[in-house]
Amino acid sequence: EINHYQSINTELKNYIYSEREKNPEGTKKSNVNGWHSKEFDLKNENLKNFIAEISKNIGNSIKDMGWDLEAQIVKITSMWSIINNKDAFNEKHHHGNSALSAAYYVKADQNAGDIVFFDPRQANVFHHPISKKANNINAQVQSVTPKPGTLVLFPSYLEHKVNPNLSKEERIVISFNVSLLRK
Repeated sequence: EINHYQSINTELKNYIYSEREKNPEGTKKSNVNGWHSKEFDLKNENLKNFIAEISKNIGNSIKDMGWDLEAQIVKITSMWSIINNKDAFNEKHHHGNSALSAAYYVKADQNAGDIVFFDPRQANVFHHPISKKANNINAQVQSVTPKPGTLVLFPSYLEHKVNPNLSKEERIVISFNVSLLRK
C-alpha cells in the first residue's frame, strides 16, 4: 500500500477519466470489454505525486533483487490505465522488454477481478514435487486480490491475467513498466 493513496487516487481518477473523455474507444491490448488508455505522458503534472510515491517502492524492489544501480539507471518506460466494468477482464499476457512491471489499484471493490500470475517454467522442462499444502513459494498459480492503494510489482516476464470483474463498480488500475538502462 502506498502512502497517501486516498488523495493520490482522487487525482488519478480525475486524470484517467479525462483521458477516457479524450479517447473513449481506447486501445486494444489484453483487455476484453474494458477500456485501455493510450500510454500516459509521464511528464504530466497530474502524475507527479503518484510517480514520486511509487518510486520509493520501485527502488526497494530493485534493491531486493540485488540489481546493480551503479552501472544502470532506473526508468519508468511506459504507463497506462485500464477500466474494467462488470464482466470485463484481461487475457493472459506478459510485458516484454522490461525488468519490472506493476499493477496499481486506483479503484477496486470486492470481486473486481484478481490478478493471477503463472509459473513461467515450461511444463516439459521442470518437475513439480508433491506438496503437502500449497503456499506462496510452491504455488504454480498465484493471485492477488486488488485493493485501492495497493501496488503490485513483478518481473515483466511473468505471465498474468485479470479475472472478470464481478462487481457492479468499475475496476481502475494503472499499469507500468520499469527498465534498467546501462549508464
